[in-house]
Amino acid sequence: MTRKSFSRALWAALFAAALTGPAVADIKDYAFELVQREAKVGEAVLSVRLVDRRTGKPVTDAVIFAKRIDMAPDSMEEMVSKIEQVPSTEPGVYRFRAKLSMAGGWRLSLGAKVQGETGTVENKLVFQAVK
Repeated sequence: MTRKSFSRALWAALFAAALTGPAVADIKDYAFELVQREAKVGEAVLSVRLVDRRTGKPVTDAVIFAKRIDMAPDSMEEMVSKIEQVPSTEPGVYRFRAKLSMAGGWRLSLGAKVQGETGTVENKLVFQAVK
């Protein structure tokens, strides 16, 4: 290969790489998962993990801006409880304190922004409160 043809091949490869660009994640590549599927009635701390589905790795720098907890799984969506985010020591795990007033099915709804991504991660997670 001559120097001139090598140069052309290199420029062609660089041009092709520029057109395709780096792989871009879709906001659907991220999801919250419950750490435990049950919690005790009363004051409970709920833990969820935010993961990148492509790699299975935890996402540590998300900003959670929406949170709600209700009893929609038991057809009591109007039965809500206060919920607050509390610190976590485990990377990619987000913790919330809520008062679970009765046993049954509860739904934790979360909305978050992942740093560097466009869009919002939204999940509704169902768990059981037990006595």
